[in-house]
Amino acid sequence: MAASKSGVSKPAVTSFQKKTRSKLISISGTRPSVQNGQLLVSTGVTSLDYLLGGGLAVGTVLLIEEDRYDSYSRTILKYFLAEGVVCRHELFVASAQDNPDDILQELPSPILDDVAIHKPAEQPRLPSDPPDSLDAMKIAWRYQNLPKVQTALASSSRFGHYYDVSKTMEPEIRQAAKCHRFYLPEHPTQSSPTHSTMLKSYSALLKSLQEVINREGFDLTTPMSNSRNILRVGLHSLGSALWGDDLCCRDNPRNGHALATFLYGLRALLRSSLSVAVVTVPSHLIQDRALMGSITRLCDNAIALESFKGSERETNPLYKDYHGLLHVRQIPQLNCLASKLPDHKDLAFKLKRKQFTIERLHLPPDLSETVSRVSRGELAGAPTAASACGTGTSGNKHLDF
Repeated sequence: MAASKSGVSKPAVTSFQKKTRSKLISISGTRPSVQNGQLLVSTGVTSLDYLLGGGLAVGTVLLIEEDRYDSYSRTILKYFLAEGVVCRHELFVASAQDNPDDILQELPSPILDDVAIHKPAEQPRLPSDPPDSLDAMKIAWRYQNLPKVQTALASSSRFGHYYDVSKTMEPEIRQAAKCHRFYLPEHPTQSSPTHSTMLKSYSALLKSLQEVINREGFDLTTPMSNSRNILRVGLHSLGSALWGDDLCCRDNPRNGHALATFLYGLRALLRSSLSVAVVTVPSHLIQDRALMGSITRLCDNAIALESFKGSERETNPLYKDYHGLLHVRQIPQLNCLASKLPDHKDLAFKLKRKQFTIERLHLPPDLSETVSRVSRGELAGAPTAASACGTGTSGNKHLDF
C-alpha cells in the first residue's frame, strides 16, 4: 500500500499563466472597437462614425477643415456636443468668436429612432405579376446586369443618436450636462510688442483644459473609480485672426508653427486622459499648404468640407441632391504603422431636416444616346465633365451611409 502511494507522480508546477484580456472601461455612451478594442464614442453623425472606423477613439483629435461660410463644420461640432449631452458626458467648449453659451443653445434636439429611420412598407404583389417583374423595373434595362451594391454602409449595431436640426435641444436636457467654457475675450492675454500674444492665447486654452482634466478626474494617472466619464472637447475655428493668429492673414505668417505647437500639446494631453476633441480650422484661408499639411498630420482624424454655397455647383442640376463635398484627409489605423483610407474617395454630404448624411457621390446617368458630348460638358461644367462621363456607367449606384 505504501509503495503504491509513493508511485503516484505529482504534476509539475510551472510558471505558465493563461493570458486574459484586460478589463475594458465601461462608460455610458462608449463601446470598444471591434478591430482593436479601442474605446470609441459617437460623433453624433452615424455616417461619419462609419467613415472613421466605428466612431472617434478616446484620446484622439478630429480635425474639420471648415467650409467657406462655416455652416456645416459648425453643424458637425454641434452634433458632437449634442451627443455628449445625451450620453451624459462632460463638455469643454472653447471659442474666440461666439460665446460658448450661444453655441450650446443651438444644439439640435434628439429624436426617436422610428422618426429618424423611415422604412416604407412593402406593397403586396399581385398574383398575376411575375416574381421578378417589379424588381426588374426599378432600374433602366442597360444597368440591369450590373452588380448590386449595398446601399447602407452603416454598422448593423446601433451607435449614437439622431437629431432634428430644425429644433433646438430643450433647456432641461442641456442644463443637465456639465459644461466647461473657455471664451477668449474673458481670458485676456498681456499685450507685448512681439508676436507672443497669439502664443499666450493658445497657452491659456491648453492650461485651462489641463486644469479641467486634472480637477474632474479625467486623467488616467489617477486611481480608477467606478464613476468614470468622458470629456468631449470642442474647439471652434482655431487659427483664425480672432485667436490672434496670423495664419489666415499673411502668405508667410510670422508665427506659422504656433497652432502646430498647440496641437502637439493637445494630442499629448488627450493621450493620457479620457478625453476626445473636435477641432475646426478655416483651412481655406491658409495659403501655406505645407503648413496645413503639418497641422493635419498632428491630428489623428482629418476631414475637409467643401460647400456648394456661392459656387457654380450650387445651381448645377447634377449636384442638386447634395450640399457639398467631403474630403478625407487622414484616418488613423490605431495600433498599426500605416494609416487607412477608405476605398471610395468621392464623398458628398447633405443636410436634411432631421439628419446630416454622408454619401458616395454619384452623378445621374445619361440615358439618352443623342446627347452630344458638348452639351454634357456644358451641363456638368469643365472641371467635372470627365468625372460625369466616367461615373455614368460605373458610379450610378448610390452608397448611402
